[in-house]
Amino acid sequence: MYDYKQPWKEKIAAVINVLLNEAGVSEQINLQQVVAENPPNPQMGDIGFPMFGFSKLLRKGPPQIASIVQDKIKQVLKNENSNASVEAQGPYLNVRIDRAETSKAILNEVFKDQDFSFAKPNNMNGRKVMVEFSSPNTNKPLHLGHLRNDVLGESISRILAACGAEVQKVCIINDRGIHICKSMLAYKENGQNTTPQSEGVKSDRFVGDWYVSFSKKLKTEVDELVSSGIKKEEAEIQAPSMKKAQEMLRSWEEGDSETIELWKKMNGWAIEGMKKTYERTGISFDKYYFESETYKLGKDEVLKGLESGIFFKQDDGSIAADLNEDKLDKKILMRSDGTSIYITQDLGTAVSRHKDWPFEQLIYVVGSEQQYHFKVLFVLLKKLGYPWAENLHHLSYGMVNLPEGKMKSREGTVVDADDLIDSLKEMALTEIQEKGREEAVGEPQAVAENIALGALHYFLLQTSPVKDMLFDPKESLSFTGNTGPYLQYMGARISSMLRKKEQTENEEINFSLLVSDIEWELIKLIAIYPDTLSEAANNLDPSHLIGYLYELSKTFSRFYHECPILNCDDTNLSSVRLKLSYAVMLILKDAFHLVCIPFLDIM
Repeated sequence: MYDYKQPWKEKIAAVINVLLNEAGVSEQINLQQVVAENPPNPQMGDIGFPMFGFSKLLRKGPPQIASIVQDKIKQVLKNENSNASVEAQGPYLNVRIDRAETSKAILNEVFKDQDFSFAKPNNMNGRKVMVEFSSPNTNKPLHLGHLRNDVLGESISRILAACGAEVQKVCIINDRGIHICKSMLAYKENGQNTTPQSEGVKSDRFVGDWYVSFSKKLKTEVDELVSSGIKKEEAEIQAPSMKKAQEMLRSWEEGDSETIELWKKMNGWAIEGMKKTYERTGISFDKYYFESETYKLGKDEVLKGLESGIFFKQDDGSIAADLNEDKLDKKILMRSDGTSIYITQDLGTAVSRHKDWPFEQLIYVVGSEQQYHFKVLFVLLKKLGYPWAENLHHLSYGMVNLPEGKMKSREGTVVDADDLIDSLKEMALTEIQEKGREEAVGEPQAVAENIALGALHYFLLQTSPVKDMLFDPKESLSFTGNTGPYLQYMGARISSMLRKKEQTENEEINFSLLVSDIEWELIKLIAIYPDTLSEAANNLDPSHLIGYLYELSKTFSRFYHECPILNCDDTNLSSVRLKLSYAVMLILKDAFHLVCIPFLDIM
């Protein structure tokens, strides 16, 4: 994208270097030392250049430097016959650029290359980045927490790819362990060969209901044992249902055919349902990994570390790592009976992934409660001598809850992802019906679904990932304010104008007519799209892009109300304003895709 600040940086750097030469200073400045800011008040100018950074070199006060630079730049502008102007205001040199020429340069660049390759900063430069996200368990359906994880991972992947990275999206499915056996046991004892189809229930929800059933039964057993005088911790171990689940896990690990058959059937149901939710929400993966296939992979890594003296064997036979010098605690890596734990698995999985696809960076999108786990994992991989471990990153995100309070899967209070989307869809559909827009939108069910996804994804991404958040469904669906539907409405409004304009003659476009303050504000926002995208990629934070989209939409709304477009008496001005609106729509479409918000032509 055309950078309207760059030529001014060059002019000011050239003038400062001339002043340095005149002062007998051998040092020269570069463009990075010239700071360009947006003045707090548009009346002050279009760009502000503070002179503080040159005071020590020139041995003059910033206001004096600003005044000298002003005089020299004015002479340059006179020689160039430019319509731009400069004015020293205290320690700042404020610039009023030639808006007509700058607008023409920016908008022509938008229209000549509508795949937006010109707008992509390419700061990732072919870097191979693997992004792991979602990581569901096969004992329950995806829930609200997964929705935040999923849209973070998907959006970050799209943003990195837009900035030139080669991205592979991966998902590890946690399909083994005691939690899986709990739902299996409940179904085995009470399922009576029912299926999701026979019960008319989505397949992952069907499996999740059995997990809740087990948990309720276990709670009853534990409460009875506690009432008999046994401590709760011991009661949870002695409870008959827990003992049966542990026995089932042993049968699975020993390869018992009946247990394996049941495991495959129920995991198949769970994964089938999850994939439908992924498809519904626009989430996709290049490769799935399964814990049942990876949980033993790390043993060789641990033994290799033991042999080289990186790790040590304890008196009970377990293998551990001393991480005191890394300001971390001692970490057990393999139990005394030779079985692996989560960290063992993650070591092996990371090494295996790099062999599968030699990434330069691996990003784990995992909740903030796992921060310590990943600190340990990354240190261990470095100790094992893997150079790529320097570029492992934990994209930690906070909890997300509903106004009703914290969710608990074992108590059945988790908000099923599909149920939440269905609820949002119904609310959006009601809004369409109450406004009498059913016929106008064409397919109200499909439009309501896309409004629901826009509301959900915008709300989940508007907060920086590290922060906990409260998801309010009603607030997210508002068609005014800082919401996804508000942005979608702006896109639909522009689309509507463009459909109407197609019926009129095609006037010549004269960008020099775009000179008002609000038009210029809109053009400046278009110009900084690449910088915003780069910022989102560098910080692994889509909220930068979300904030930009809101500012762009809000500014367009002001432009729409202050500047007549289709009803403008001047046909040339009408055409150029419509062209500006079209440029905004192109940016919205491109950025919507990056933050997983469906673009709607009609609302």
